[in-house]
Amino acid sequence: MLGPPLDDSGPMTEPQTLLQTIFGFPGFRPGQEEIVEAVLAGRNTLAIMPTGGGKSLCFQLPALCRDGVTVVISPLIALMRDQVRSLREAGVEAGALTSGNTETETEEVFAALDEGRLKLLYMAPERLASAATLPMLRRIKTTLIAVDEAHCVSQWGHDFRPDYLRIGELRRSLGVPLAAFTATADEETRAEIVTRLFDGVMPETFLRGFDRPNIHLAFAVKDNPRTQVLRFAAARKGQSGIVYCATRAKTETLAQALREEGHAACFYHGGMDPEERRQVETRFQREDGLIVVATVAFGMGIDKPDIRWVAHADLPKSIEGYYQEIGRAGRDGAAAETMTLYGPDDIRLRRSQIDEGLAPPDRKAADHARLNALLGLAEAMKCRRQVLLGYFGETAEPCGNCDLCDRPADLFDATEAVRKALSAILRTGEWFGAGHLIDILTGSETEKVRERGHDKLPTFAVGRDLSKAAWGAVFRQMMGRDLVRPDTERHGALRMTDAARPILRGEESITLRRDTITSAQPRVAVRALVADEDAPLLSALKSKRRALAEAAGVPAYVIFPDRTLIEMAEKRPADQDGMAGITGVGAKKLESYGAAFLEVINGAAEILHPQRMRLAGRPAGQVFDRLADAQLALSRGEDGTGKYLSVTHSTLRLIAERRPASLSDLERIQGMGEQKVERFGQAFLNVLREA
Repeated sequence: MLGPPLDDSGPMTEPQTLLQTIFGFPGFRPGQEEIVEAVLAGRNTLAIMPTGGGKSLCFQLPALCRDGVTVVISPLIALMRDQVRSLREAGVEAGALTSGNTETETEEVFAALDEGRLKLLYMAPERLASAATLPMLRRIKTTLIAVDEAHCVSQWGHDFRPDYLRIGELRRSLGVPLAAFTATADEETRAEIVTRLFDGVMPETFLRGFDRPNIHLAFAVKDNPRTQVLRFAAARKGQSGIVYCATRAKTETLAQALREEGHAACFYHGGMDPEERRQVETRFQREDGLIVVATVAFGMGIDKPDIRWVAHADLPKSIEGYYQEIGRAGRDGAAAETMTLYGPDDIRLRRSQIDEGLAPPDRKAADHARLNALLGLAEAMKCRRQVLLGYFGETAEPCGNCDLCDRPADLFDATEAVRKALSAILRTGEWFGAGHLIDILTGSETEKVRERGHDKLPTFAVGRDLSKAAWGAVFRQMMGRDLVRPDTERHGALRMTDAARPILRGEESITLRRDTITSAQPRVAVRALVADEDAPLLSALKSKRRALAEAAGVPAYVIFPDRTLIEMAEKRPADQDGMAGITGVGAKKLESYGAAFLEVINGAAEILHPQRMRLAGRPAGQVFDRLADAQLALSRGEDGTGKYLSVTHSTLRLIAERRPASLSDLERIQGMGEQKVERFGQAFLNVLREA
């Protein structure tokens, strides 16, 4: 021996290598690599990334590269279980300590920690209240804290979790770096995160683009919203979707209506028994094509990558809420669609919720501003994605993937119409809603109009040039532009805001959309996930995935997400090397499922040796094959009469990976030695030089 054998026992520490071999990704998504580098270097980090932008990978990869254990604070048991399951499926040792664990599961986690096998430990923030937690985290050599859904630390957010306030103290006690991640955080929330998690010291902050270009954006004015939702779902039958509703009762009735139309559908809201909610969460994770009709209680922590559509049966509370909720769709990067219904009643409801709340006046003003931003998006006159990204401080070109890019808005100068409407509001003392005001403007001599003498007003019948439906659209847009607001103290009567006064005085003009309720129909057409010729194969691959998932008792996407199956259907890999090049097919999944899916694509597939399998899709794989051929040719020497001698597949893999440049380097490879170098050395070096 010329020296000790090279050690092959240590873990791989290069993030790029791990990204490919474990997770099956050929490269980082935009923005990921810089965050991974910061976390890996042990710097305190705050990353605001779009929903579906790959946040989890930004702490999972550093955890695998760093010594010790990374503790992940996550808000929901379902989310933790899902991530642990996916990591284990990819061959990563991970575990969770939650109140939902069985005694056996908890024992297994502690055993893995004691043996030093566990790299990622997931915990709920509530566990930090236990006096035993800190000593345990010290004992297992915690070297990094990762905080998922970090906006939960903000007391103004609807996802506020009081136990998140303990994380800052945990960081100080352990003396380790902290990486915080969230999908949405305005300046106020970001400042609170910095104060509470980082003691006011600004961490290295990454604010990544909010655009999700694979999601089609669309809004529609309510016109029998149940029918609109049913029509939208019918065009997407068999696809997983979420319908958000403003009330618990509506989730139940709409879910029933969907079931009556032949859909697999269930409801979810905060008034349900916790066990019932868990059953829905589990069902949604595991079933293909299930629709969940839910309140916002069904949101944070939903990490199913193949949700193909999200519909809002009612207007969300804010533009941040809207962004979070549509962000549940298309996390796998494949095409996804959204549809948001809204109408005057939604605007009145959301205004009254703010006005009747217990927040201080400055908070109410901020909440009205957030609602205004959402209404501006609903009534947008240009590309919706431009408007949405503009709210988050980003600029963009027209996206070509929203309803207003599909069909540009029909605009008109509405200055005169708005002035007439404002005049009617003021001449009636700001005591009436849109319905009565429209009757006045259109000259409808109702009993209510006559009783109050409103048929004698100068504004009576001045708006006969527009239909009642058109006037309804004008008033809705006026509410959307915050020119008028419903007054809760006057039972929803419309009150003029300061923003309307320049228009009333003739100092400013205003443009509105000439949309009526009858023309504002939601998009029904569905974009196909693959070309027609690939659709049968995609269906067969999904069927195989479903069977494997059911056998393993895991959600289908844990086997492979839709995006991976789509790529398989389009590229049709012929062998294990080709399969390894498919996005999402890491080494462990290739070993577990590669042959099964290749059989669907091509019929029976060649079975590779496990050591060769580890090199599938890598240049070293081809080198391995040529080394194996050279070894076989020389197994009995050059003349074929010598003593049989071979090199193990494990040693061939090491040679293919390490590319020794000399006979002495080759001898140092574990499994080689003087005798084997003498027999195979020169032939192996020739293969390596030619590779």
